Amino acid sequence: GFRVQTSNTFQPALAGFFYDQLYPINTMNITLLENIHPIAKKILTTTKANIETHKSSLSEAELIDLVAQKNGPTLLGIRSKTTLSDQVFKVHKNLEAVGCYCIGTNQVDLTKAAQVGVAVFNAPYSNTRSVVELAVGSMITLLRKLGDQSHDLHRGIWNKSAKDCFELRGKTLGIVGYGNIGTQLSVVAEALGMRVLFYDITERLQVGNVERAKSLAELLKKADTVTIHVDGRPENAHFIGKNEFAQMKKGAYFLNLSRGHVVDIVALAQALQKGRLRGAAVDVYPEEPKGTTKDFVTPLQGMPNVLLYPHIGGSTQEAQKNIAEFVSKKMLTYL
Repeated sequence: GFRVQTSNTFQPALAGFFYDQLYPINTMNITLLENIHPIAKKILTTTKANIETHKSSLSEAELIDLVAQKNGPTLLGIRSKTTLSDQVFKVHKNLEAVGCYCIGTNQVDLTKAAQVGVAVFNAPYSNTRSVVELAVGSMITLLRKLGDQSHDLHRGIWNKSAKDCFELRGKTLGIVGYGNIGTQLSVVAEALGMRVLFYDITERLQVGNVERAKSLAELLKKADTVTIHVDGRPENAHFIGKNEFAQMKKGAYFLNLSRGHVVDIVALAQALQKGRLRGAAVDVYPEEPKGTTKDFVTPLQGMPNVLLYPHIGGSTQEAQKNIAEFVSKKMLTYL
């Protein structure tokens, strides 16, 4: 055996040499799903393996058929729409590693992957800035009612008014989940003149002038805008629901750019309908389509001052390139 220590700068020539020894040319197969950024293929080409790309995800049956083949993939790259169940891992023949070209890994049965010796990688930090900028843009759009104003004008309705339109400056932002995204968002929000509160179940180093709320209830009561940035663990299901919306300021705004199941979306719709909340921006949903569709349905559709996005928090060219580079290099280093 041998051990290779490299610098943080990836060395494709060195990598290619060792992969040639471990995997003779044309014996290793790599499959990339869901239109992963092309830089991933460029990086993985250093292995001189067969690389197959797909624009969309595969069903469980299709994945089982793929990995069960004698010449099935050694590396499998997916994004958030592909689900790797225990059944997929049970039948795999050659799989060494799975690369989740996204932030989370909740679409993968990590327990079963560990049992059968398949490593799983993700990119927890690569789209942080993209999500932060979407959050800031959403807050400005909501407080100025820009979505409704634009929609009216597209229909020929000129309705110039300052009613219920506000600046961010001087408002209180409540961040639930003070991790990488929450921390960077707090810095940007403070630069815009906002007061920032955060709530987290773990100890976090406070950045800038941000204040830690003693409880979630305290944050909900004080914040003019509440934004959720928690992970997708099962115990976070319906973390924000009817009781939490009732504790928020009347006329506050709400953002969920994290995971769909952490918010009771029916309770959110009711809070908006009753006027408890003045507006909301939502990027994630309890159930999301596997691909492009024209019949997506959510209780939030058709409501005034509600911004709906198709899970695009990390969908920028910069973020996708960063993710593709990070995950691809991690998988190669592992091999």
